[in-house]
Amino acid sequence: MSGAVQAVLMCGGLGTRLRPWSYVIPKPMFPIGERPILELLLARLRKHAIGEIYLSLGYKAELIETYFKDGAHLGVALHYVRESEPLGTAGALNLLRDQLRAPFLMMNGDLVTRLDFRAFYTFHLEQRAAITVGVKAYEVPIPYGVVESDVHDVIALREKPTLSVNINAGIYAISPEALTLLPSSGRYDATQLIQAAMDAQLRVCSYPIHEYWLDIGRFEDYHKANEDAATWLDEE
Repeated sequence: MSGAVQAVLMCGGLGTRLRPWSYVIPKPMFPIGERPILELLLARLRKHAIGEIYLSLGYKAELIETYFKDGAHLGVALHYVRESEPLGTAGALNLLRDQLRAPFLMMNGDLVTRLDFRAFYTFHLEQRAAITVGVKAYEVPIPYGVVESDVHDVIALREKPTLSVNINAGIYAISPEALTLLPSSGRYDATQLIQAAMDAQLRVCSYPIHEYWLDIGRFEDYHKANEDAATWLDEE
């Protein structure tokens, strides 16, 4: 991976499902061990030679800016953009059109992951995709017997099977050509951008994340991340 790789982290959410804690601090600042979620994510990006990072901020932006400053103490160069209104998971890209010069990474700022970002980015380049979506296998146990039918004829029975699906992990590689699909302003989500790319017949790829990944959306997820991190935090 040659040249400086850029990343955009979306950190402007309200964290409503983590209230009342999120009334005090924004979700990316929740500690895993002794370091904020966002700091662990920045360290992971730096480890894989991604050092020019834009943080899109909204809720309690000043706390994040005060803590991280210019990022030099973490070995990265941080730049900040402020959302004057909630812009969703991709709308803030409109504020960065002139800065995003080449394929870049975009992700939510409240993820705990050990993803090899270098391999992810290299895959995106090799596939010549407009967008690559990081996906994580997720298993859903069905607590009932499943009957498969062909019209009226039963063709198979499966007793309490487990359904495996790929979920959107909130991590993307995006080529500049996809930015032309953004509306000129306003709220816009990554899922809308992905759909717009497919509608425009641009190539959209998926990349399986086999490494550790957890989205901190609920208190159960947050507590699990802290329990899991005890086994790998010293390696970061």
